[in-house]
Amino acid sequence: MGMYEEVFRASLEDPESFWLREAEGVDWEEAPSRALDSSGAPFYRWFPDGRLNVCFNAVDRHVEAGRGEQAALVYDSPVTGTRRTYT
Repeated sequence: MGMYEEVFRASLEDPESFWLREAEGVDWEEAPSRALDSSGAPFYRWFPDGRLNVCFNAVDRHVEAGRGEQAALVYDSPVTGTRRTYT
């Protein structure tokens, strides 16, 4: 069985554990203890007791890892011909 199939099967067999394990790849201010709150279905809440800083995860953690000079955002407008790169 390939890697994709193994990961897919794991996500189906025990989704709660699977998604909590995947959440370890994110820097949390407060790590979640639950992956999904379905008590208000059909309005679900992912990682309801976790707290994170999205900006830190999108930019700052990469700077801390030594990638601060790499492009973080590229704005490229074919309409105006404007192209900007932000590091």
